[in-house]
Amino acid sequence: MAAGRPHKKRKERDIADHGVIGNLATIALVACDGAIDYLCWPNLDSPSIFAGILDADNGGVFELAPDIDAPRVVQMYIPDTNVLLTRWMGSDASAELTDLMIDTSETDEAPTRLVRRMVVTRGTVTIHVRCAPRHDYARAVPSVKIKGGAALFTAKDCPPLRLSGANFTKDDGEVHASIKLKAGQCLTLMLDEPGKPLIDADEIGQLIEATINRWRAWSARSTYKGRWRDAVGRSALVLKLLTSRRHGSIAAAGTFSLPEAAGGVRNWDYRAAWIRDSSFSIYALMRLGYHTEAKDFYRWLGDRAMHSSKGGELKVMYALDGGKVPAETSLDHLAGYGGAAPVRIGNDAVGQLQLDIYGELMDSIYLSNKYGEAISHDRWLGVCRVIDYVARHWKEPDAGIWEIRGPARHHLHSRLMCWVAMDRAIRLASKRSLAAPFTRWIKVRNAIHDDIWKNFWDEELGHFVEERGRKDLDASMLLMPLVRFVGATDPRWLATLDAIGKHLTDDGMVYRYKRDDGLPGQEGAFSACSFWYVECLARAGRMDEARHIFEKLLRYANHVQLYAEEFDERAHLVGNFPQGFTHLALVSAAFYIDREMEGRGPRDWPA
Repeated sequence: MAAGRPHKKRKERDIADHGVIGNLATIALVACDGAIDYLCWPNLDSPSIFAGILDADNGGVFELAPDIDAPRVVQMYIPDTNVLLTRWMGSDASAELTDLMIDTSETDEAPTRLVRRMVVTRGTVTIHVRCAPRHDYARAVPSVKIKGGAALFTAKDCPPLRLSGANFTKDDGEVHASIKLKAGQCLTLMLDEPGKPLIDADEIGQLIEATINRWRAWSARSTYKGRWRDAVGRSALVLKLLTSRRHGSIAAAGTFSLPEAAGGVRNWDYRAAWIRDSSFSIYALMRLGYHTEAKDFYRWLGDRAMHSSKGGELKVMYALDGGKVPAETSLDHLAGYGGAAPVRIGNDAVGQLQLDIYGELMDSIYLSNKYGEAISHDRWLGVCRVIDYVARHWKEPDAGIWEIRGPARHHLHSRLMCWVAMDRAIRLASKRSLAAPFTRWIKVRNAIHDDIWKNFWDEELGHFVEERGRKDLDASMLLMPLVRFVGATDPRWLATLDAIGKHLTDDGMVYRYKRDDGLPGQEGAFSACSFWYVECLARAGRMDEARHIFEKLLRYANHVQLYAEEFDERAHLVGNFPQGFTHLALVSAAFYIDREMEGRGPRDWPA
């Protein structure tokens, strides 16, 4: 092999051992050892060029490694930014790596540019570089040329890549370099697409400063002044990273196929915009003072309602541009994280009937109209089609919030959110004096209300149950008081909250359910549900317990305050990462606990 250290079979990196960077088009995961082992290019839902986290040997990776003996490694963000620092501190030498995606443009067509700058801060250090992109989800090994001071990677029908900043030696589908630097010297690498002139190190330095200042200015817009500013601020920055500058949509998570259970088959692609996440996203953005982002997402959602089918039916999820989510495909050539296979892209859950999405959609539209701009006539006509669809179909069984891949069932959460859909549509029409069939809609809303109390309250158990005719608990029931269906201190709700605490929680971590869902393996505790539980405890007046568990959950984040979808039994992160739903639930819980601790009392929402 050419210059650089010989390639060894790599040890798999842990999900939690990563920070995330991005540019509102895509994101990259940066491991604590200086490797970028996940990046889709040029957009979040494009094929990957680095997927080493899913196959350490074959997925593709971009490594920067300083040759420092037994260093202490620290990774952190520059405060109030999505610019990541990784520091290696040894006895005789130290070095610092700055990773970011350049983000200095207001335009939708800003190019994707990845910058990595290594500075030696003490002693003399040799920096080893290895860049091994694998295009098209590692289905294509690129050809490599060294030309004009840069390495060019090309593969058929894939976007070409250009890596500049060092004298590279090429190998099979990759390049290497070893550069010796003294204290104060730096190595600056940029990965972009060829076509424009190369940028020198000084200009890149200016772009780095501009990007840092841009992130700081965005963070400064937050109106949150509570006790957990670091965690809430980081959650906001994660949510921003998952936002598409071009479309205004928000991805559920940054990755595909990171498993919910070790070595299992619960491996899904979350690089799409779920309708379900909408109300939580808009509520969090508005609470934090980010009204522009909330407005952009509201318009994206409103367009989904406006362009719904003639019968008012919506898809569970959409591609970030509002189009169709690709069909599920297995990438059998990738080993999978920890051997969890198959590795999947696309998502067949898009074809399921999930009736709860209509409630989340209508809740977000209601909130946007209450605190933002008024709904347009055409969007209201779309909403009316959607609500009429709910009025016709709310009694049907469905796949539910957890997208169970089995026979359709009658889920409490689906009924609950159908009630929310009807309720928010009635409220919105009344407040905005919009034309609506009030008598018919109110009749349906009341019928759903009565159905829930009749068919989902189990008198023998003394609490609500998730499915009609069954005895199971489900953490989705925690949303009942949060959407104002039942009072947070109603005795029947408190009995249900106690039952969830007894049967679904483990040291504050909350499992979605404990029933057989038809898939092998045991998944972890669901991070968002854990924060819902905290908020429910606080709303029930159990503040000491709520705050104690909340503080525990904050410690379960990784070293840079990021969360995945779930926790395993030791509170290690599992599932796709970073997960927007988790960070949204954290923001909501933090706001409510702050409000209670300041003595301001509960605020009715939505009123």
